[in-house]
Amino acid sequence: MYKCFLPLLASLWLAGCSDTNWRTTDVSEVMPELDFDLVDENGHEVSAEDYRGKTTVLYFGYTHCPDVCPITLAGLAAALRKFDEPLRDDIQVLFVSVDPARDTPAILKRYTDVFGPQFIGLTGDIAQIDALTNRYRIAYEYGDKDSAGNYDVSHSSAVFAFDPRGEARLLIRDSDPQANVVADLRRLTEKG
Repeated sequence: MYKCFLPLLASLWLAGCSDTNWRTTDVSEVMPELDFDLVDENGHEVSAEDYRGKTTVLYFGYTHCPDVCPITLAGLAAALRKFDEPLRDDIQVLFVSVDPARDTPAILKRYTDVFGPQFIGLTGDIAQIDALTNRYRIAYEYGDKDSAGNYDVSHSSAVFAFDPRGEARLLIRDSDPQANVVADLRRLTEKG
């Protein structure tokens, strides 16, 4: 009986934490700051500190994803095109692979380059990916391999936005209208 009310209570609690001026979901003080140690699409070891100073959008997925990932990243790219260049240059999108076995740095670079220079692919070993997905409550699961060895990865479609100090600020859902995403990223970036 009580399990039925948990989602409702969680929604009300999150709504109570929300800044009514945000058009997407405010996760300030609910989610932890940006923190990781991974490998970027150029093969360099990087940490969250390397991305401080800009608004950072964080998304988890994989390059073999047939639908959610390309649609989400294309939507983010379209939103970023709404900004003039100086403001757009103050936003970066970190695409963290949940499929490090197939998503090498070179493959990630080819994939993210399609969406624009603000998109950066990141990978690591499974322990690093698990630590980061657990930190942001992102679920993912590998499907069964087919006869050719291919498999899908079920994963969350949540997108997080962090302010230039690395503080978690927003949860962007695929159901959020693009105008709301643009307005919130603009506000977050201009506000600093």
